[in-house]
Parts: sequence; structure tokens; C-alpha cells
Amino acid sequence: MNRKSPGKLPRQFYEQPTLKVAQALLGKYLVLDDGLRHVGRIVETEAYQGPQDQAAHSARGATERNKVMFGAAGHAYVYLIYGIWNCVNVVTRIEGIPHAVLIRAVEPVENLDNKCHGPGLLCKAYGIDRQLNGTDLCGDRLWIEERTNTRRVKIKRATRIGIDYAGDWKHKLWRFYDINSGYVSTLTASQRKRLQSMRDVLRL
Repeated sequence: MNRKSPGKLPRQFYEQPTLKVAQALLGKYLVLDDGLRHVGRIVETEAYQGPQDQAAHSARGATERNKVMFGAAGHAYVYLIYGIWNCVNVVTRIEGIPHAVLIRAVEPVENLDNKCHGPGLLCKAYGIDRQLNGTDLCGDRLWIEERTNTRRVKIKRATRIGIDYAGDWKHKLWRFYDINSGYVSTLTASQRKRLQSMRDVLRL
């Protein structure tokens, strides 16, 4: 039986402006319950605001692959890249506005291995794949929750990763991350080691 979560984010959270959601997700907890709870603290996100945003999957309109983006907020959009890696996104705004926020990295909290510093790695750690595409994040399988007494987030803005094809849109500072986390995807090995050691001391 799934344990209820009083901190589970409501639908209204996801209906907010996408850039606001992308920042507000930092410090929240991504939870998957497949009989065992897998929990990670979100530390890096990217916002995509199609169809104008040429980096968004929705830039060329609705397809079978991206149709979840055009639906109601608060659902998971899961897709495969390079034929290997699954990536999980949070659909935002209202039906018909194809916006989403990619979860790029989490800090492992419960029943996750230590390799969560990238969108493909975190999906592998959770066991998230395209079978979860379209999952309602207000349900009891996959959700995001807020917890009390957690470390304060210090947010940094940066350009998004791997979108050189997107023209001027590649310059948008729509990637957000917690500068105190050792699980941000773009850190060097030495930076990661130092920050993760600090986290272990804090025992968050």
C-alpha cells in the first residue's frame, strides 16, 4: 500500500508560469513508489516553453511523442534520447500550452544509487522509463513533494545543455541549479567530490 504524502504538490503548483516552476522545484523531492520508495532531492532543472522556444520538443507542433506536453499540467513527460537514456519532465501551465521542466539532477535520499547527476542517470537510478510517460504527478506512483526542515537552496541561472541547434534560444538562462549541491550535472569531478563531502557532513 502506498504511504500518503501530506507534502505532495497540488495541480495548481504546476499550472504556474514555467520559469517559476523550474526554480520552485529546486529543493523539492521526486518520489517513485514501485513497492519500494525511491526519493531524491531535486537540484537542477531546465525550462522549455514551446512552441516558440526552438529548443522545446513542442516547437514543431504536437506529435505522438510529445502530445503529453500539450495536455494538462502536473503530468510526467518521459522520452528517450540517443536511444539509451530516458529523461523525465514535468508538464506545466494549462492544456494547449506545451511547456515543461526537465529534471536534470537529484541528490539521492532513499533507495537510489549515487549516480544521479544528469537526466539520464537519475532516470536509470529510479527505474523511470517511457512506461511512466503521461503519469499523473498528483497520483500515487510518481510525484513530487515538499518537506520541512530541509537545507536552503541557493539558485544559480545558466544556459541549457545540448541545444546548440536552437538559434538564439540557446542563450536563454533557463537552467536552474543549487550551487551548494554536488549532484549538479556540469560539475567537474573535483567539485563534485568536495560538495558531496560537505553534504555528507550535513547528513541531509
